Amino acid sequence: MKGKPTSLDIAYLTGFSQATVSRALRKSPLVSEETRRKVQAVAQELNYKVDKNASNLRTQHSGTLALLLFEDPTADDSHINPFFVSMLGSITRACAQRGYDLLISFQQSSDDWHADYADSKKADGIILLGYGDYITYCDKAEKLIRQGTHFVRWGAVLPDQPDTSIGCDNFSGGREVTAHLLEQGCTRIAFLGEATSHYPEFFERYHGYEAALEEAGLKADKALQVDAESTQRSGHAAITRLIENGASFDGVFAASDLIAIGAMQALEEQGLQVPADIAVVGFDDVPSATFVHPPLTTVRQDTTEAGAILVDNLLSLINGEAVETAILPTRLVVRRSSLHKSKSD
Repeated sequence: MKGKPTSLDIAYLTGFSQATVSRALRKSPLVSEETRRKVQAVAQELNYKVDKNASNLRTQHSGTLALLLFEDPTADDSHINPFFVSMLGSITRACAQRGYDLLISFQQSSDDWHADYADSKKADGIILLGYGDYITYCDKAEKLIRQGTHFVRWGAVLPDQPDTSIGCDNFSGGREVTAHLLEQGCTRIAFLGEATSHYPEFFERYHGYEAALEEAGLKADKALQVDAESTQRSGHAAITRLIENGASFDGVFAASDLIAIGAMQALEEQGLQVPADIAVVGFDDVPSATFVHPPLTTVRQDTTEAGAILVDNLLSLINGEAVETAILPTRLVVRRSSLHKSKSD
């Protein structure tokens, strides 16, 4: 054999047609597992490499998926949300396992990103991670749908949403972590985070918070809800506002870990101890939650499973298959920041 091995060489050595060999190398479901193994064994023996460029030209696919990360500039000029970093890792691994390259683009939600990607051949489909104001996002999502763009989103799962999304059970997570604070003896629990339909993930966490209070015979106090975006500075400012307003509270449910970490810094500056004076919980379980002092009680989302489902759903859409939205379960992770009972133990 002279030169680089080709699929014709594999066909000759296996006795299969070139079409069957090509399908086997693409892992097509039209080829049996036994045939696929024989073809791959010969390909490995010949050190055969698939010419992805030629294959993509034939199939009109780029072999690439795009991941668009959204964050609008914030007052503290923060970098990417650390929760998104965990998601990025799981999505990258899922793409590699399925033979796809991943194009990563950092966007501001105010940009005209839907126009940039709708007609380009940069990628076969788009994964959206973060989207800013949900109401504004929906208009752009509708445009993507009209343009025939394949895309999936990580975020809130809502009844009338225009797209396909994968998200965690924000309501159950919010209810469980609030119930935990109640079990620790807290009765005046502040909620830090936007609680409107513009930010549905935080809003669902707030609804879970309300449900847990109601189940305990308590009513949510609007004076204890303070808007906050997902930054440490915003959490710090929210606690400062509560204290300046003379609010009485013994627990804090922050809608994200970054808000919670900023809140704990503000409480310490005010001479209040966590958790002896104020119990604090967050949401997301970012890596730094383990290392702050005291370690932060939070709600964990399964980023590994989420990344795999996002990629699989997008590939299904690209292949013309129907997909459904999915809600993944959350898990309460208890650490010292919320163990309020300890002050009386």
